[in-house]
Amino acid sequence: MTWSIRIPVRSYELDALGHLNHAVYHQYAEVARVEGFAAAGCSWDTLIAARTAPVLLSSTIDFRRELRTGDTVDVDLTVKFSSGKTFNADSTITRLDGTTSAEITCLLGVMDLTTRRLLPDPQSVLVHHGLDPDFLPTA
Repeated sequence: MTWSIRIPVRSYELDALGHLNHAVYHQYAEVARVEGFAAAGCSWDTLIAARTAPVLLSSTIDFRRELRTGDTVDVDLTVKFSSGKTFNADSTITRLDGTTSAEITCLLGVMDLTTRRLLPDPQSVLVHHGLDPDFLPTA
């Protein structure tokens, strides 16, 4: 099962060369994370109200093919939980013709907003706040 969100490339997101600006690829992955978690039953607002929040620790991107205005992409989300305080939320940005435009790997944790420390088991925190672990693909 794959979860994804469709996003149109808008002209104001382009750089001086007419390509999608590099930072916007990261924004598309953020949209997939926020919307994907909400679709799986766990909204960012619910987490923040509980004084917890997913925090991005690192993000890497491999650019494969350029995107230009008028393109539309599907941005998928795969979550990889492991033991410890961190987890991965990875996305592939794919044009509608099936061409992969970028692959993004993100390392996240769930922070206690009072102590400003990562919580030890992010998966259980997210599940406690509504995340259906079977809804989003895992690897």
